[in-house]
Amino acid sequence: MIIFYSHGRNNYGRNNLFIKGKTMALSVIKFSSEDCGICHKMSFFDKKVASELNLEFIDVKMQDTATYRKYRHILLGLYPDKSQMGWPTYVICDHLENELKIFGEVKGGHAKGEFRSRLQALLNGIEATQN
Repeated sequence: MIIFYSHGRNNYGRNNLFIKGKTMALSVIKFSSEDCGICHKMSFFDKKVASELNLEFIDVKMQDTATYRKYRHILLGLYPDKSQMGWPTYVICDHLENELKIFGEVKGGHAKGEFRSRLQALLNGIEATQN
């Protein structure tokens, strides 16, 4: 399967992936806890940074059982016993209505600029591996 990451935007202003002629939007899923101080601190800017990078932002708090059930297969696929995950953990993947493809993650707390740099490095890595 050939995957191409484009700096272009779709009609919703999101980054696009083109796979066999189909367009998918990239998403950032944040797995966090309401009891985590670092998770709370990052909530002041993480959604904005994702938006600036044209990524859909999905916030999954462990205490929100309905939302967590919807996305837990992604988290448990990466961290079966959750022991190695960071607080918070951000997973970069294709739009969730299509076949799921995970491109990477950012774990733990970071300052706003560092968080943006890490997300951008993942996006640049996607492009580099597909060209």
